[in-house]
Amino acid sequence: MKVMIIGAGKLGYKVAESLLNSHIDVTVVDSSAKVINSINDHLDVLAVNANGLEVGVLKELGIEKYDLLIASTSSDETNTIICTLAKKLGCKKTIARIRNPEYMTQLDFIKNEMGIDHIVSPDLAIASEISRYLLKRYSFYFGDFAKGKVQMHDFHVNNLKNFIDKRVMDLPGMEELLIVAIMRDGNIIIPDGTTIIKENDIIYIMGKSDNIQKMIEVYELTSEKKYIKNVMIFGGGKVGYYLAKQLLQAKINVTIIERDRNRCIYLSEKLNGALVIHGDGTDINLLEEENLSSMDAFIAVTDFDEQNLLMTLMAKQSGINKVIAKISRPNYEQIIEKLGIDVAFNPIYITASDILKFIRGGKVVSVSLLLGGQAEVTEVIVEEGLKIIGKKISELNLPKGVIVGAIVHKGKVIIPKGSTVIDARDRLIIFSLTSNIDALDIFLKPSRGVRINELFHRNKSNRNTTNY
Repeated sequence: MKVMIIGAGKLGYKVAESLLNSHIDVTVVDSSAKVINSINDHLDVLAVNANGLEVGVLKELGIEKYDLLIASTSSDETNTIICTLAKKLGCKKTIARIRNPEYMTQLDFIKNEMGIDHIVSPDLAIASEISRYLLKRYSFYFGDFAKGKVQMHDFHVNNLKNFIDKRVMDLPGMEELLIVAIMRDGNIIIPDGTTIIKENDIIYIMGKSDNIQKMIEVYELTSEKKYIKNVMIFGGGKVGYYLAKQLLQAKINVTIIERDRNRCIYLSEKLNGALVIHGDGTDINLLEEENLSSMDAFIAVTDFDEQNLLMTLMAKQSGINKVIAKISRPNYEQIIEKLGIDVAFNPIYITASDILKFIRGGKVVSVSLLLGGQAEVTEVIVEEGLKIIGKKISELNLPKGVIVGAIVHKGKVIIPKGSTVIDARDRLIIFSLTSNIDALDIFLKPSRGVRINELFHRNKSNRNTTNY
């Protein structure tokens, strides 16, 4: 499969990085020589310094031979035109990043008329995740799969009594739960039964939703559930707009703090029912005047990670039950737990996950990038024709970095063992390190005689940088 990414910003870079360990030839195109040099230094892809909007460039790159083009420049209009040109020149499928809320109301028309197969919006995606988190009234969040039947959560072992210095096989109350990974000092460990849990470890547990909730209750890891009625949003940009709109539809009282006066006027006109305050959201006195203490949730969604983290921390210290931050820099993720922020969402990871799901096709129900993009959870429906059908998991010879964490068989959730047999139409929730993503092929593609262990010994050809 050949994929071209035009626009190597945060999203384009993350998608390219996520595809590195797949059997996919990736070309990244950007008009900035500095960006291309950075891509060339860090990613093993074909990096091209050119304007992807030019027909001559697309033709010279052989766009007609590509299976997919992803337009992720900073301009909605440019992305739309690039997708149209690529489709006219023979590219099989296209994905465009569209951010403008005005365009989002006419997506079907844009897709049909402009030759776009899939549209992604990082701002809408993160707003939807935050809204889902609040409206489903999670105690805390990591991810749910199989239509809510299976969950995966991260736990700091310092909050789990009797876990420290014990082997995984000796941990109490884990009979129907599976530890798929351990984060220790910034490194990922794939545990087995003999792995010893250490102080300050963060463990990632997958299991049936009911069993996860029982564990939370047993170890008193959550405060009393509180329904969300009043929400304050710090930042009235696109994310703030989308989020406020969804919360208002759910009959939640919304207050938006925005420092740009013209943006405040726009929000007041577009969001009937929201209280829009013109002011500096980093001014704690202003927030207190606007009844910060009466809010059930405080959500910081400005374009500045530092502001978002700082203000959610201040809101938490002011007694707010739920505080949520939008962050775009992966290096901030490791400090979230230490700051006491309930959850932080990364729009780039959410959108990249959506694109990966599209690339892998209809068998893949969902993809969630985890651990700074070093791992992912993929939900797959086993279709007829795969060689894994009728085989035990132990017979698949999966690498250690790939774990079948749960199976939904005829509506029943199973935490599998090596002797568990895979059947057609089973729904598998698979944890995998990105370095072992190739192994997912056996769950997605009919076997052509390639053994799974051969996937990890193929030499990848070197790609050169081309400049236009």
